[in-house]
Amino acid sequence: MAKNQVSAFTDGLKASVAELRTDIAELYRADSIPWVVGYSGGKDSTAVLQLVWMALQSLAPDERVKPVHVISTDTLVENPIVAAWVAKSLDTMRASAREQGLPVEPHRLTPKVTDSFWVNLIGRGYPAPRHKFRWCTERLKIRPSNDFIRSVVRASGEAILVLGSRRRESATRARQFEMQDRTRLRERLRGNGNLPNSLVYTPIEDWTNDDVWLFLMQHSNPWGYANKDLLTLYQGASEDSECPLVVDSSTPSCGDSRFGCWVCTMVEQDRSMQAMIRNDDEKEWMLPLLELRNELDERPDRHLRDFRRMNGTVQLFHDRPIHGPYNQETRERWLRRLLRCQSLVRQLGPESVRDLELITFEELEEIRRLWVVEKHEFEDLLPRVYEEEMGEHYPGGAIDDSYGSGADEVALLREICGDDELHFELVRELLDTERRYRTMARRSGLFVELERSLRRGFFDSEEDAVERSRRLRTARERADRGEYHSPEQTLLPIFAG
Repeated sequence: MAKNQVSAFTDGLKASVAELRTDIAELYRADSIPWVVGYSGGKDSTAVLQLVWMALQSLAPDERVKPVHVISTDTLVENPIVAAWVAKSLDTMRASAREQGLPVEPHRLTPKVTDSFWVNLIGRGYPAPRHKFRWCTERLKIRPSNDFIRSVVRASGEAILVLGSRRRESATRARQFEMQDRTRLRERLRGNGNLPNSLVYTPIEDWTNDDVWLFLMQHSNPWGYANKDLLTLYQGASEDSECPLVVDSSTPSCGDSRFGCWVCTMVEQDRSMQAMIRNDDEKEWMLPLLELRNELDERPDRHLRDFRRMNGTVQLFHDRPIHGPYNQETRERWLRRLLRCQSLVRQLGPESVRDLELITFEELEEIRRLWVVEKHEFEDLLPRVYEEEMGEHYPGGAIDDSYGSGADEVALLREICGDDELHFELVRELLDTERRYRTMARRSGLFVELERSLRRGFFDSEEDAVERSRRLRTARERADRGEYHSPEQTLLPIFAG
């Protein structure tokens, strides 16, 4: 924290907290709009929830009339130590709320299986997130929290979102507060441009970092969790920040925070995990996680990716192809590394991580479906990869006969195509497409699918694809100048002889 930051406790900690608690209680009683409190398990969100909890305790039982939803978004790739901390906290919170007669309802939110990190990276082949392609935040954080908030709005008409955001977290956050101040609808509330009919309340927005810790150390946790253990968690890592509840894309990445995703490649190094391993011998079991994260951050990674985009087209930038998803070999490699990492962590870690799942069975099944059904990889490699890396039978059943193919058939196709990978992929896709339409009563879409496959696999090599794309671009430019007069003439220089 900067030395010139002045504490918000100008009247002393006790008086300031008492005044804020009264304000929160008054705001709670002012209407029937339900509250949604963002909770990440870090210091800021803990302080906010603690203040809300204390305000509810100060009210008479008949005044606690509306629910306070506590939502925590688990991306399924959270730092395992923090994920376990938050999960236990939510369980403790739920039991304490019942005992104390408080309308606090904790919710652990997770992304849909189709939006999960591994389904997109290993299944669809999305490259590891970068600043210019930050595909993870929307799927893993924004959608789960926004979907829940929208469900509350649909049921009640409105919702008040209570967040632990602070002006003094960073210069970026301060600017965001300045812009949001223009949308204040009441003295304490501001509008939310991303979520209609939801209001935002930030009770500790003027607190400093030291204010937060002073409050947490001087006021015991009202749902029975130890704030000193939270301080210990922070002291075990190098950075002093947390990953907040993310409800829009303006929230900065928290990859270098101990409360970020262990797979995050938005920063050069995960210093917090490095510090945890370095500062505590009992956390050395996390080393395989760190090593896998560093492998995911390989740059440049063009050799790991298809030269075609996801839809099969070739796009050029300065006469070089803009590479698309990870190729089949790379996706299989990441799956093997992930399963191997999971096995190592279970062997090296304490009893609490002996059943740790880095990837769920539902994710494995969706990855398998994407490979076989959408990418036409009818070899159905996933069960074999799982059994080789985990040393146990794959728990999933046999895939539909209309999709899968025998090993002998695949081997024969490989032998015929030789080292021509593009030829192998094209024939495999054509065979798979025809197989799927074989049992259909109406096969009206067959030729469209076959044409799409041929367009995707038309090229002899990456160099051939780049050259044809250059010629196509030149032809389009000439057509724009009026040198061609029909689509057939435009395409003639590209596909003739």
